[in-house]
This record gives sequence, C-alpha cells and structure tokens, in this order.
Amino acid sequence: MGSETSDDACVYRLSDSLALVMTVDFFTPVVDDPYVFGQIAAANALSDVYAMGGTPLTAMNLLCFPSCLELSVAGEILRGGAEKAAEANCVIAGGHSIADDEPKYGLSVTGVVDPARVLKNSGARPGDKLLLTKALGTGVVMTALKASVLTGDEAAEAIRSMGALNRRAAEIAANYHAHACTDITGFGLIGHVCELAEGSGVTVTLRASAASLLPHALDMALEDMFPGGMERNHDYFGSRVSVDSGVSEALTGLLYDPQTSGGLLFSVPAEEADDLLAALKKEIPVAAEVGEVAEKVTFPVRVVK
Repeated sequence: MGSETSDDACVYRLSDSLALVMTVDFFTPVVDDPYVFGQIAAANALSDVYAMGGTPLTAMNLLCFPSCLELSVAGEILRGGAEKAAEANCVIAGGHSIADDEPKYGLSVTGVVDPARVLKNSGARPGDKLLLTKALGTGVVMTALKASVLTGDEAAEAIRSMGALNRRAAEIAANYHAHACTDITGFGLIGHVCELAEGSGVTVTLRASAASLLPHALDMALEDMFPGGMERNHDYFGSRVSVDSGVSEALTGLLYDPQTSGGLLFSVPAEEADDLLAALKKEIPVAAEVGEVAEKVTFPVRVVK
C-alpha cells in the first residue's frame, strides 16, 4: 500500500508473513531545547510505523542545520533523536545532513509487520467506536508558549505528550481486533478522521467534548491562540464536515488544531471498545472514546457536542 488513501506509511510485502513499513517525517523546531526537539521529532516519525501496526527496526537521521549555530546544538538534536529511537528498540543506522537557514530534523524509519495484521486508515466499519490515545491541543499550547502567553511550566505536559512514544498504545491494541488506525498529526483530529472516513466509505460522528485536552488548551483556544495550520485545516477539510450548532468555536478549533506527535486513533468493533479503552487507560489515562462509525451519509464527518 502507498498513498492511495493517505495512509501513514507505505507497506511493501516481502513474503506471506513479512512486510516492510517505511515512512519519513521531519520538521522545524517546536521547542527551544534542541535535545527535546530531537526527542519529539523522532517520536513523531516513529509513530507512523506504530499506526500501521508495525514495529520500527532502523532509522536514518535527516538534519538541516544552519552554520550560525554551534555544532553542539546539532549534537543535542541527534542525541535526543537517538535516545528516543533506543526507547523504541530502533537502531539509528546513519543519515544525512545539509546546510540550511533553519534547523530541521526527523527520521526515515523502516519497520516490519505481518501483512495479515497491517492497520490501514481505510478499514473502519459501521458500528465501530473510535478511541484516541493522546490529549489534543499541542498546536494551540505551543503557539501560546512561543508568544509568552504561557510559561514553560504551563506547557510542560504538552511537551511531555509530544515526546511520548505511541509504542505502548500500539502494543496494547495489538491484543484486540482494530479495523483501522491512524496517528493524529498536522491535519488535526478532524482532518485525519476525514481521511479515515473517506477511505473507508463511512461517516464518522465525533463527540467534541469527549476528547481529552491538554492543560490550558481550551483557555488558549478561547483566546484564539491557534497556529496558522488550524485555519488551513479548516479551509481544506471544512466543506466535508458538519458541525452541530451546540459545538463552540473554541472546541471546534481544537479539533482542527494541528498536532505534533499526537496520539493513535483506533477504529475498533463496538464489542471490544470498552475492554480496549480500559486496558489503554491503565497506562494512558488520557485515552478516550471520541466517536463512532456509521453508514455513509452526506458528510464524511459530523461533529456533535
């Protein structure tokens, strides 16, 4: 599989029991600390393999670095990425760097998966429940931090969330029978749900008040501290989304808020949803049931209160 339904990674079958999972992701700094930036960028790239039901094995560094910064800064970025990859039992096998006016870092990751257990974003079925494993709001919280509206301490949970691997969520879900999965990143929850709904030929109802929110996310949304990506997501996906009148603009904005290294979204059979959610919550307390899947109607996504 490749880019036909905007899946998170490509999958290349090697045999009846083994396939490669391959992805690449890199971006500009979302925090000032280069070590933490390296951790977040690595966690974000590794997430694509987990979203496909795979296990990361090796990764290659991608680094763009300006000559005006000390090389020690590059070292800290790479150290953060290497330690996060090691946490995933993934080997950093090399990489490539170029000179650039702005730092950028990420990974090209290769993993493996049993072809029979690949999780696509196009397998959701009517009757499924949607479970999300991280809280929303990294975009709005980090925008507020950059604008000095929030302090580092106030944004600490958002930073911790971005640096957290989706490994355990994927391992727990592997004990169940998820029909589809995707990770929530730059297109926001609504954007990635829209891709899932359209790829699966279904309509998804999202319950706006059900998703966990990062500390200060709603307050910053009420202050309209959204990054520009929120408006771009709204412009691109908005015509495919029906939002009930009872859903506030701030909460709607958080559903469009672009996430960095967000959680996994699983579409699971209704009869397994409660058990899987309980298992997730034992280790990931912010995990939540955020919606359900139904037969296709006019809009791919409907947002209710």
